[in-house]
Amino acid sequence: MPKQKVIIIGPAFPFRGGIANFNNALAQEYYKRGEDVTLYSFTLQYPGFLFPGTTQYESGETPKGLKIKTLINSVNPFNWVKVARKINAEKPDLVIIRYWLPFMAPCLGSIARLLNSKIKILAITDNVIPHEKRIGDILFTRYFVKSCDAFLSLSASVLDDLNKFTSSTYKKFITHPIYDIFGEKIDKKTALKNLGLNVNDKHLLFFGFVRKYKGLGLMLKAMADNRIKELGIKLIIAGEFYDDKTEYTDMISDLGIAKNIIMKSDFIPADKVKYYFCAADMITQTYHTATQSGVTQIAYSFNRPMLVTDVGGLAEIVPHNKVGYVTSQNPIAIADSIIDFYKNNREEEFSLNTIKEKEKFSWKSFVDGVDELMISVNK
Repeated sequence: MPKQKVIIIGPAFPFRGGIANFNNALAQEYYKRGEDVTLYSFTLQYPGFLFPGTTQYESGETPKGLKIKTLINSVNPFNWVKVARKINAEKPDLVIIRYWLPFMAPCLGSIARLLNSKIKILAITDNVIPHEKRIGDILFTRYFVKSCDAFLSLSASVLDDLNKFTSSTYKKFITHPIYDIFGEKIDKKTALKNLGLNVNDKHLLFFGFVRKYKGLGLMLKAMADNRIKELGIKLIIAGEFYDDKTEYTDMISDLGIAKNIIMKSDFIPADKVKYYFCAADMITQTYHTATQSGVTQIAYSFNRPMLVTDVGGLAEIVPHNKVGYVTSQNPIAIADSIIDFYKNNREEEFSLNTIKEKEKFSWKSFVDGVDELMISVNK
């Protein structure tokens, strides 16, 4: 296939979080292939009053090989016209737009509508029906979807959701690739010492922004199981709270599990991520709802066993009893899996299996899949 000019629209460095990390890694893969790739990111992503965290940005240096233009204001229609003109002037072959929240639909859908009709537009849809629903979601998403030529989802459940908004045949599901941007795996003792944790303790990890749908409450209830207390298992909660933190600290107190909880409730910078994953025996994702999760792919990158609930796309990429556990949302079932993991010394077996399983989740395969989809699109 001849070299392309590709523009990716969505948050990129120095914006933080899974969407930005994905966009950075996707652009790097195009860069490795020798493509002309540019990231169009935001000057304003969310107005301050809509953002629940402390900051939308992270520190550090721009990832290698990335050409990033911070131009988009998500709430200024005059800006959308200006951005579309700039993209048209670059004459890209392909524009990839990340869609994860209906709030972004007016901005992203309008930019897409203003692009030259010869430019192919691919939407990578993390969600089309959001975890936390609001009035207007359906109308906004429909507006965005109608502006695109093709669609790529990161889970089968989102692909099904897309059918409610478009009858287009130009859509496919490709599994979220594995992040390789957080450094090399390090040994567990080194990781634990770096975090100031006891190398003789057993540690589980709950990682990422804390929001209702991610089910930290389920995990805390599982931690209150007497069998887990007897084994002295500790849960590391690593990530910034986007919910009211006191709701969880009160639950920890009421359940009598304070000595089993290690709270690291600040945003975890990219250069520290490896220490948390390599320190943990198993990564836990006890979500109430999910489509896909970058946390799973970080776990794969560090060969870590996983425990996930049977929601959305999580079970699609965590084979039960092979690289970890797929459980119901019942805290007793979650605790049963944790006990099985430790009583039967499953860590080494599951870790070895992650090495084999993750071979199918490469960024090269992902971009090849994009090529196959877009070749079929007639303009």
